[in-house]
Amino acid sequence: MRLSDHDYSEIDGRLAAHDAFLRARYPGERAGRQPVHTVYVPADRLSGFRDWGAIALAAMDEHDFPWPDPAVREKLSREPIEDLRVDFEDGYGVRDDDQEDAAVREAAAILRAGPRPPFVGLRIKSLEAPTRRRALRTLDLFLESFPDPFTITLPKVSGPDQVAAMVAVCERLELGYGLRPGSLTFEIQVELPSAVLAADGTATVARLITAAQGRCTGLHYGTYDYSAAAGVAAAHQSMEHPAADYAKAVMQAAAAQTGVRLSDGSTNILPIGDRAAVHAAWRLHHRLVRRSLERGFYQGWDLHPAQLPSRFAATYAFFRDGRDAAVTRLRRYLDRQDSGILDEPATARALAGYLLRGLDCGALTDAGFPREQLLTLV
Repeated sequence: MRLSDHDYSEIDGRLAAHDAFLRARYPGERAGRQPVHTVYVPADRLSGFRDWGAIALAAMDEHDFPWPDPAVREKLSREPIEDLRVDFEDGYGVRDDDQEDAAVREAAAILRAGPRPPFVGLRIKSLEAPTRRRALRTLDLFLESFPDPFTITLPKVSGPDQVAAMVAVCERLELGYGLRPGSLTFEIQVELPSAVLAADGTATVARLITAAQGRCTGLHYGTYDYSAAAGVAAAHQSMEHPAADYAKAVMQAAAAQTGVRLSDGSTNILPIGDRAAVHAAWRLHHRLVRRSLERGFYQGWDLHPAQLPSRFAATYAFFRDGRDAAVTRLRRYLDRQDSGILDEPATARALAGYLLRGLDCGALTDAGFPREQLLTLV
């Protein structure tokens, strides 16, 4: 052997800064449950969110839902919305300051009164110049009225300077309200091509994550804003358009192992109208949800109560269909048994994560392993 302890130490020294960078920038998957969807409700209609489960169940009954499942009905009765966003942006529009101030305080009061979903937050207006002051005022007022943990959704981000500014705002608000440093976090909505590919040819989305300094919890793809900005004709704007797949592939690569979660967008084809129209919308939504799950996007947006049945039906089927194979592969890996598939440690982590997600959303009641064991594997 030709390498001495001095050589080992020298290489450790050479790579110390890079080791520190990897620990900070790529900490691995974020711990805890990820909701399967985010529901956006305009702030002035927020009180209606508690009716979403009943509306979804009524739609299933009225239109003979094609994937009947007692577990889906139970989910809609118990927890129809996993992640709620009070929308002060596109869904709410532009109002005078007095109106929006009142809507902020009323929304906070509604959430405080409970019951509310496991995850809540608000989407402020963008930090572009015309809406910047209103966005910050809404955030400040909401935080004053709703001290519980919540997520901020930052829309129409076009570059890392906006994200860095958001970090500065969070720091200022934490100081002003006596909050723990780092407690305010936000999601970034990728709704503009400039958020994916910068003018100099670099991948903007990776720089957005870096600029967030650990405060970014998610990247949410905005189907229609992005498609329109990319020049896709309205009739062809879709979660599965090639332009959408490209943007989401870049998002996925940038977010990998950073602790930043991914969310697909929405479909604006709603299950309303006669039976044929409702079934066509359900089939489309079911297929798109399944498609996103197969591509590693475990969350999406829902815009209407009648989309909830197809969301949960597709999600539950995805985890149930793969449950037995995942359990078998993971057990063989842990027992070091020979099989037709040579799994790596990374795949074992993915198998355990898949089973945990199935448990978290209610698709699985038995994942083949104790939850505690699965947690140690991921």
